[in-house]
Amino acid sequence: MLTLIPDFSQEMMKYGEDTALACFNCGTCAAICPLLHEHFPRKMIRYIQIGARERILEHADELWKCLHCGLCTQTCPREANPGEIILSLKRMVVDHWRAS
Repeated sequence: MLTLIPDFSQEMMKYGEDTALACFNCGTCAAICPLLHEHFPRKMIRYIQIGARERILEHADELWKCLHCGLCTQTCPREANPGEIILSLKRMVVDHWRAS
């Protein structure tokens, strides 16, 4: 069973830019991403929006596949800055790893 954390996006503020809620999941970032792996980074942003921290931690290895090419940030119509969101998620995962 998946536990959702309603205020997870606020918790993410301590790791970096808090623009995940600006995203409306149009899929532009996933369409331009050279990884083309299961809708990355769209999927990770959606996990933040719904508060699925456990899912992010389960799929943390995907975060390190990001090339940080900036294409997702350049094409985002809502200026949600997906690249910075991915960096924030990496910081969160590392912090969680250090705490455990």
